[in-house]
Amino acid sequence: MLQPYLLIGEIVRPQGIRGEVKVRHYTDDPARFQELESVLIQTGGQYERIVIAGCRVQKDDVFLVLKGVSDRNAAEKWRGVKLYIDRSNARILNEDQVFIADILGAEAYDRAGNLIGTLKEVLTPGGADVFVFDTLRGVLMVPALKTVLLELDAEGGKIVMDETRLSEVALYEDSDSHAVSRDVSKRILKQHSGPSPDGGPAGCGTD
Repeated sequence: MLQPYLLIGEIVRPQGIRGEVKVRHYTDDPARFQELESVLIQTGGQYERIVIAGCRVQKDDVFLVLKGVSDRNAAEKWRGVKLYIDRSNARILNEDQVFIADILGAEAYDRAGNLIGTLKEVLTPGGADVFVFDTLRGVLMVPALKTVLLELDAEGGKIVMDETRLSEVALYEDSDSHAVSRDVSKRILKQHSGPSPDGGPAGCGTD
């Protein structure tokens, strides 16, 4: 289902004493923040627009100054706040890409129409994205390769996967812990990183 607002980052902590905050970005290009005049935050089920008074990017780190936040004490109150943009400000995706927010919750099927599970998370640790599904057998982790993910239908909330390739590259978790997720995703990336003879990643846009 297409979402009207897209998650672009999360404030992790204050930076310095003048109200600046460090942001964990969820975008392929952190310089993307320098193009934004404002972001949205969610309060009470509604979205409120917050003006960006300053932005700097150092390598992969993003730092923002938000209007009205002028010291460290004020910045501390923003710790953990998620930042969104509306769809009109989203970047244009390639034809074979979808936004993560749009595909979460989609049901996955094999080519015969058998239900595999529901997409609950997309990990982006570098290289190919890793799709995480809730299934009857447990948590299933799948590298986002075009030969595995045959169809990503964000509007219809449906994913079609090649069951043969799936059995070759997917891994099940032993538990549903975040630490295990990261460990398994690293093993998947180690197996499937670099130029892929499978036709490359079936990527998601994070904005």
